Amino acid sequence: MQSFLMLKLAGMMQAWGSHTYEVYRPSLNFPSRSGLLGLLGACLGLRRDDEAGQLALAQSIRFSVRADERTFSPVKLADFHTVLDARKVGGKISHYPVVSRREYLCDASFTVAVKAAAAAPIPLAALIQAVQQPVFTPYLGRRSCPLQRPLFEAVVEAADSLAALSLVEPLGGVIYSEEGEAELPQLRLRDEPIIVRPRQFASRRAYIHSSSRGESHVPEQD
Repeated sequence: MQSFLMLKLAGMMQAWGSHTYEVYRPSLNFPSRSGLLGLLGACLGLRRDDEAGQLALAQSIRFSVRADERTFSPVKLADFHTVLDARKVGGKISHYPVVSRREYLCDASFTVAVKAAAAAPIPLAALIQAVQQPVFTPYLGRRSCPLQRPLFEAVVEAADSLAALSLVEPLGGVIYSEEGEAELPQLRLRDEPIIVRPRQFASRRAYIHSSSRGESHVPEQD
């Protein structure tokens, strides 16, 4: 049996960025690894330039995320911002204002099972305390996306992350896990932060587990 920190991510709007550039900033349909690391880093009080702390956090935890079944399906909303000094495709800075489009995921709710990796530099107990007494205000991907309830849900003992998620209501929903069998449906995501190269990301796999109704569903990454 293992210990799992169970989190609830619920809010009117959430934004979990995927690979993008300045002009178009889409949101994934579920929380990204980089977004979850940022959220827990805020709770711990880690600053963005604290490379040692950020690296220790990234090495310490593994996530499994369930998109909780709800009466109404989540929808996406876009708004527009004027950006100065935006980066061009080649990496240079544009000195002319550009209009950027930013997506938000509305009316979504997620349950996250957090477990400690082997030889984790930051113990799970420290994360449990941090999410209940955060140093910095956590938010759901962007500062304009506040939480509608506390992050902390429970600490449970279970054989694996799927069993841990089955202990927290609601029980339905597709699960995206960092661990899984090779025959499971998979998504290739570019959301593993490269700590020593800010705002750059490596790729990883997310394994898709069937919902409670026995359906295997891989959503579009729009």
